[in-house]
Amino acid sequence: MGARALFLATALLGVISCATLPDVEPEMGIQQSVEFQGSDGVVSDTGSEQILQGLAGDSGVPEMLRTHLAFEQAVNLDSPLVLGNKVTLLQNGPATHAAMFAAIRAATDHINLETYIFDDGELGRQFAELLLERQAAGVQVNVLYDSVGGLMTPQSFFDELRDGGVQVLEFNPVNPLTRNRKTWLMNNRDHRKQLLVDGRVAFIGGVNISDSYTSTPSGKRAMQEHGQEATLDIGWRDTHVQIEGPVVAEFQKLFMDSWTRQKGPQLAAHQYFPELHPAGDEIVRAIGSVAEDEESPIYLTMVSAISRAEREVHLTVAYFAPDGKLLGALIEAARRGVAVKLVLPSYTDSWAIFHLGRSYYMKLLKAGVEIHERHGAVMHAKTAVIDGVWSTIGSSNLDLRSFLHNDEINAVVLGQAFAGQMDTMFAADLAESERILLKQWRRRSLWLRVKERVARLGAYWL
Repeated sequence: MGARALFLATALLGVISCATLPDVEPEMGIQQSVEFQGSDGVVSDTGSEQILQGLAGDSGVPEMLRTHLAFEQAVNLDSPLVLGNKVTLLQNGPATHAAMFAAIRAATDHINLETYIFDDGELGRQFAELLLERQAAGVQVNVLYDSVGGLMTPQSFFDELRDGGVQVLEFNPVNPLTRNRKTWLMNNRDHRKQLLVDGRVAFIGGVNISDSYTSTPSGKRAMQEHGQEATLDIGWRDTHVQIEGPVVAEFQKLFMDSWTRQKGPQLAAHQYFPELHPAGDEIVRAIGSVAEDEESPIYLTMVSAISRAEREVHLTVAYFAPDGKLLGALIEAARRGVAVKLVLPSYTDSWAIFHLGRSYYMKLLKAGVEIHERHGAVMHAKTAVIDGVWSTIGSSNLDLRSFLHNDEINAVVLGQAFAGQMDTMFAADLAESERILLKQWRRRSLWLRVKERVARLGAYWL
């Protein structure tokens, strides 16, 4: 998201019709049995029950895990719960980009890259040089980038990729005359960040190709030494995952669908869907949302998971501006005794969305929700861990822009082992954060309250 999308979106207030989010009825469609898909197809009911028993070990099937699996399936039957995956948690830009570079160098058939921002900085040029190198070696490279996210990137940068044989497609060009389109969907942006290598490895999360990610985030001490403004250049805090196994095919389908919907040129014939074998023990669901989809599957799965929470909800959110239903789900969860904790930015690259998010603090704090603001870095992660069994990492923020206007992509991982890693990461972010207390928040300045009110005026378009 950020300043680029905010600038163009707010410039269109008078010409964009309003979309709405779907009704949330988490009880609808619930099934007694959970259906899984493996590398060989749909698993039988008997096999699925054995898998559930195995997840719990000797302690019996944890009801929380069974509940979240069932409701996760009920929200969207079109996206399967896929067994046999390996999921590697990647924190921040340096680790994420190093893993991406290693996978790209090892590519033998094709590379599909879909990204919101592809800057022409030091990091962007490293990516471009490596992609051109692989293309020259016979590996087909296909790049889909967002027009607004790439607004500051010169066309010569992308032309150089095209000249080297890379197929490059611009998502919803800012200039409507660049392609023959029946509708001009300026406000629909491709906010996804995914890299697919040989149809066997997928990278999903919030990390863009930008020099903002070339260093590791600092801590609170660095903020105190350098000052708040200085820390904007110290490194962004973000989260990505590397996924191997059968679910990679589901992410590949989402990339191909995006390419087709954008009327991209025919992709060169390659092995985009190789035979995939189990690579680990994780259950993963790939969720892709598009602006024209009234079902808004990422929104539905988030609200459903929060509504079914029994013990705890841990969220790290870059841009926080919940609609009434999501806000209500967080409040109701806290009121029924669930430990709801949010790690949000203490400053950001978009003052409007920052103050819009803060305008909801009072209601949340009164309900018992814990709010912590991360210092020492720009918090850009979009993650959730619920009840120690349900996790998600992706590109989607908790705001109307993500749920209504953007194409987004998330990975949902169900299981205790990976959730444990996520909660360890969450605890580390808490340690770098300051808790906002209700008594303290009541005393905030009049100027801050005015900023919150002003931000609310443009909530739908932020």
